[in-house]
Amino acid sequence: MAEADQIPEHLERVFYRPSLARILDVEDMTSAERLFELEMESGRLGHAPGQFVQLSAFGYGEAPISICSSPTAETFALCVRDVGTVTAAIHDLTPGDWVGIRGPYGKGFPVRRMEGNDLLLVAGGIGIAPLRSVITYVLEKRDRFGRVAVVYGARDPSAILFRKDIQAWESDPSVEFFMIVDKADETWTGRTGVVTLPIRDLDFDPRSQPIAAVVGPPVMYKFVAMELFKKGFSEDRVYFSLERRFRCGVGKCGHCQLNDLYVCQDGPVFRYSDLTTRTEAIEAWTPDKDNE
Repeated sequence: MAEADQIPEHLERVFYRPSLARILDVEDMTSAERLFELEMESGRLGHAPGQFVQLSAFGYGEAPISICSSPTAETFALCVRDVGTVTAAIHDLTPGDWVGIRGPYGKGFPVRRMEGNDLLLVAGGIGIAPLRSVITYVLEKRDRFGRVAVVYGARDPSAILFRKDIQAWESDPSVEFFMIVDKADETWTGRTGVVTLPIRDLDFDPRSQPIAAVVGPPVMYKFVAMELFKKGFSEDRVYFSLERRFRCGVGKCGHCQLNDLYVCQDGPVFRYSDLTTRTEAIEAWTPDKDNE
């Protein structure tokens, strides 16, 4: 490769070549998910809430994992679901082991734009992992934000993640926290139903220009959007994080391409108003459309 064509070292490190990170702690969260606390060999990760990394298990490959900790911390956290060969190998790792990290990649949530506004943060399923990075950051800088409401829906009680955080959020008078599960069991005494039900009970003043951040399975996005627009949220103040099949993380392989966008680079966080003409991402719904 000619000298003029060589990749600058700092870009190669961030975008192409994995950097080493050491596992500090591993916590079982459910039968399928484990929480890993890591530290970069070279210093802080330097991420924004909503970004992701490519996590490598040496000898097995790499997988895209959302960052679920605040960027203010010296270390960072990844919630890994065991869904295949690579993630199973990651689950076998223990404190002291080393992994590879590429990234952070993508565009996160606009936390600076959120400052001074009322916030509604909605998570479905494992979507609570990337949204946790936003929640934690907002609570660390609590005086910079208005009202904060968090809605979290899980499949059933056994699938609930971050139980310690939930206890803290429920006891925090500066947060309105709402938990709901699709299907209850004999241990559950809370609310049962779909994640949109708690949203219906919330009232936001549209004049305050509230902002919503939503992370979860794509099937829920249309229905959450319907409820948000009924509450007076505007399309350009509703943000979704899209789940795609990331592979390279740098917009080269095309696996995450969404029409003219590469979700790994242009997202994964998008304003709803930027997705209304991209029906592959989300079935658009606006207040003047039939919502039956």
